[in-house]
Amino acid sequence: MAVARILAATATITVIAASLFWASTANDTTESAFVKKTISSHKIVIFSKSYCPYCKRAKAVFKELNKVPHVVELDERDDGQNIQDALSKVVGRRTVPQVFIDGKHIGGSDDTVEAYTSGELAKLLGIAAKNDDL
Repeated sequence: MAVARILAATATITVIAASLFWASTANDTTESAFVKKTISSHKIVIFSKSYCPYCKRAKAVFKELNKVPHVVELDERDDGQNIQDALSKVVGRRTVPQVFIDGKHIGGSDDTVEAYTSGELAKLLGIAAKNDDL
């Protein structure tokens, strides 16, 4: 009798877990799909706002390295707010910029500049590090 209850409870938990998985997959919004596809489709991605000084600073790092990132200017898109909401679910914060290299989240402006200064960014990009500060 106790074994039957345990098996029934296990089956119930499995069904609930599967339902939650499918519900979260079904709720994958257009914006979430856009964020994921953008990150996976480009070597360097920056989610940015055109007027943001921190975003300009992050973009300047890649200009210094002669690399052209794929930039998504959220303030220039009708769905920019929704994309920012979806992005916050991926990285856990709403701030911009958010920088990705080869699908890996680097972080924001300070993280990008720090990675540049330490040479880690050049290493991730497969290029020789520059020693100049921004």
